Amino acid sequence: QVQLVESGGGLVQPGGSLRLSCAASGSAFSGHAIAWYRQPPGDSREVISFITNSGSTNYADAVKGRFTISRDNAKNMAYLQMNNLKPEDTAVYYCNAGAVFSGSYYSGGYWGQGTQVTVSS
Repeated sequence: QVQLVESGGGLVQPGGSLRLSCAASGSAFSGHAIAWYRQPPGDSREVISFITNSGSTNYADAVKGRFTISRDNAKNMAYLQMNNLKPEDTAVYYCNAGAVFSGSYYSGGYWGQGTQVTVSS
């Protein structure tokens, strides 16, 4: 079992940067793929990036080239570096522990509480 806690959100101006962190407890962290989802106001939750347990990464087109996902299995941590933020990046961001099959991410039942990111001038 894995418990997840996100942090690092906040208010940032367009063009700014934030680094989100996902702290995991539980010995099974290194065996899971980790994904970052986001849920904009009034919209559904969508996966924007994931990283396999071996470090392979994948990004949604909306964030490719601006966001970087990483993980530190020794620290049970995952990160999302977000650069050149845009107002449309405003959302609650969640991390999730799941699995990757045939290049697609499948969410597991492990979610954090989310962290709010607001991009506004």
